[in-house]
Amino acid sequence: MEYKIFVLEREQIMHKFHEVTARLEQALSKISHENLDILEEVKEQVELVQAQFRRAKGRVDVPDVELYEDLLSLYNKSNDAAADPEVLRRLAERLQLVGIAELMQESLALHEMVSASGGDPGAIFEKMSNLLKEIKDFVQTENPNLYAPAREKNLPPSSSGAQTTTVGNHTAPVIPDDFRCPISLELMKDPVIVSTGQTYERSCIEKWLEQGHRTCPKTQQTLSNPALTPNYVLRSLIAQWCEANGIEPPKRPSSSQPSKTKFACSPAELTKIQILLCKLSSSNPEDQRTAAGEIRLLAKRNADNRVAIAEAGAIPLLVKILSTPDSRTQEHAVTALLNLSICEDNKGSIISSGAVPGIVQVLKKGSMEARENAAATLFSLSVVDENKVAIGASGAIPPLVTLLSEGTQRGKKDAATALFNLCIYQGNKGKTVRAGVIPTLMCLLTEPGGGMVDEALAILAILASHPEAKSAIGAAKAMPVLVDFIGNGLPRNKENAAAVLVHLCAGDQQHLADAEELGVMGHLVDLAQNGTDRGKRKAAQLLQRLSRFVEQQKRSQSQAEAQAEQSLSQSRAQQP
Repeated sequence: MEYKIFVLEREQIMHKFHEVTARLEQALSKISHENLDILEEVKEQVELVQAQFRRAKGRVDVPDVELYEDLLSLYNKSNDAAADPEVLRRLAERLQLVGIAELMQESLALHEMVSASGGDPGAIFEKMSNLLKEIKDFVQTENPNLYAPAREKNLPPSSSGAQTTTVGNHTAPVIPDDFRCPISLELMKDPVIVSTGQTYERSCIEKWLEQGHRTCPKTQQTLSNPALTPNYVLRSLIAQWCEANGIEPPKRPSSSQPSKTKFACSPAELTKIQILLCKLSSSNPEDQRTAAGEIRLLAKRNADNRVAIAEAGAIPLLVKILSTPDSRTQEHAVTALLNLSICEDNKGSIISSGAVPGIVQVLKKGSMEARENAAATLFSLSVVDENKVAIGASGAIPPLVTLLSEGTQRGKKDAATALFNLCIYQGNKGKTVRAGVIPTLMCLLTEPGGGMVDEALAILAILASHPEAKSAIGAAKAMPVLVDFIGNGLPRNKENAAAVLVHLCAGDQQHLADAEELGVMGHLVDLAQNGTDRGKRKAAQLLQRLSRFVEQQKRSQSQAEAQAEQSLSQSRAQQP
């Protein structure tokens, strides 16, 4: 939301921003991040933010001086004095308040400010409102058709503020994309905001959630919670647009109330879950297998079931049968835990029930499908930072590396995502290297088809800052492979290969010489110009190191040649 008229308080706002900027820059400069055990990428980001704060200090927005003076002249004039039309024209153009949408948006912004003040606008808001009214009156005077319904304007479609479409003999305005629900593509009646910030028609997104989806339909991001927040501003804009275009404003469904979407199972479903838990607790292997299989399917179906199954006490029972000798029951149990772990609240319950050792045992000894799902479960649980430590200490890393080496394509991907997530914790990096992951990753980088290249380079990049990993990567003769990916890989792979090379070449003259001999300089110049943001930074770091190395080599060579020439001259002088 824009508060363009708020430019009147430029000095106060600018002072506050500069004060906050200075404090943040000062606080960051006191942190000795070089001494902290954090990723190289994090250090880079901190340095970048510090540099931006330093540049921001003392910056003045000179071009806005005229705008500020124009606003101030209107703001301070008496109510009965006429405003200068030229000043009003400049303000309307500079503030981009020349159409109905912009003027409505600014009016709503001002209304929101009044609401935020507790309903007591005070003198400053009153003056702002009067100032905005003068601009609106001027714009309407300049364009008399601004607020007329579209059907009454005697203008061609191209000159009207709203686009139109002709259906039969009736010309109807085209609904702006922002007013349409991304699901139904219809004009929204009751727009609500989901946790990703996207807006949908309430009935459409509720139906989407009721079907078991837990992602944002537009962005495909996982919804952090099911809350639906009414988008009052958009609803008001839609109503005003409808009024301006002679359309009856959409009416909200009478039963719609701002509330959180609730997840609940029917009594019949709850009864079914209880019956399954009784079978799961029995000593009959067939009952256990059947119940675990049905719980697996129920937990996959939707979030309501995942909550209800966990609340009914299924997690400890599933953990108990992870050690069963029946491979099919074991597979059902670990997959049921995987499906339950999708619910954030269930992750803690699974860990506290002592599930990790059982999951690791399945990862080592289970069927291939069970091993794949065990790896996926460990990945899901490791999303919580403290779980990374517990899983790494449980002995999970060696069997994950084994699965990465010998699993199916799906199994390799499950193992790779779990290992990557676990290696975000510095303490797991050494364990992963000692489990033999580097030779496995090198095989994945060079295997035909290259189906695991993205994952392998991402794991190498996150490991490369660890001394043991750096040594192992060097021993694996990875330099030619990395240089090839920097030159010919996809953008993300170029970036990760360069990140590995940055660590590999840090303080290592031999690796710098090898990289330079392999022709990496040309690839890095291209990456520095055309790569991803992170790729550009890595390329710049490497180019700087390689340039210093080449200069040092030239100086050393020049000195050696000079010494040789001097020795030769001395030898000739000593000859009779």
